[in-house]
Amino acid sequence: MSAAVALGDRGLGRGHAARFCALRAEWTKAWTVPGTGWLLAAIAGLTAAVGALATASTHCPAGMTCAVDPAKLSLTGIQFGQAVVAILAVLTISSEYSTGMIRTTLTATPRREAVLAAKAVVLTGQVVAAGTVAVLGSLLAGGLILPGHGFTTGRGFPALSLADPLVLRAAIGSVLYLALVGLLSLGIATLVRDPAPAIGIALGVLYLFPLTVAFLGENRVWQRRFERYTPSNAGLAIEDTTGLHHLPIGPWEGLAVLAIWAAALLLGGGLLLRLRDA
Repeated sequence: MSAAVALGDRGLGRGHAARFCALRAEWTKAWTVPGTGWLLAAIAGLTAAVGALATASTHCPAGMTCAVDPAKLSLTGIQFGQAVVAILAVLTISSEYSTGMIRTTLTATPRREAVLAAKAVVLTGQVVAAGTVAVLGSLLAGGLILPGHGFTTGRGFPALSLADPLVLRAAIGSVLYLALVGLLSLGIATLVRDPAPAIGIALGVLYLFPLTVAFLGENRVWQRRFERYTPSNAGLAIEDTTGLHHLPIGPWEGLAVLAIWAAALLLGGGLLLRLRDA
């Protein structure tokens, strides 16, 4: 019995060591791939810059009623920053296929699911860090600009403060949204392997569904279905802090829909990674 336990513990230890080695290897590779730092800077900079531009171009003149959600407006840049997240996620694995390095990776770590899991962990850490900077910068810009454009608490607009539970939820949820977009795109890239088609498909999933909603016009039934069950439409509900009763789907429920998409694509990618040749 003691020998069996010892062997089990030894095997468990080897498993932990293998996972740690895979994680360390993916962390090293992530920072040696050309452009990683620039892409992370672009996620933070582009998101905050677009958010600041959106708030700077929006005014609420005196005497007018403006149906504007200050938090959501300030976080407009998330819809642009997600494209950079998708590109970063795709390159996390597709760059290895294009260079042939994936063979070396899978030889060094035969457990292919461990390789994909390590890539997902490293990617998530990078996106969460860049996304946090992006969201804080966006809300800071909104908090500084919007009061001067008529969006004041005296006129009934909530202050953009993380002390407000709704704003805090939108902030945390937006960071999680970007992380889930990264995982969704990583799953697509694992399925497709080739960088250019993978990026095209990922961007199509993120932007084609919202365009489809716009073209549906008066067909409210299908509009609501697309808004409830497509990844970006449902996931971006996490940014709303006003008019919550009129949303097609609740903020956290919408983020859960995006999480299901990401999980399904990652599982599908992991299965193909395990079954097919490198």
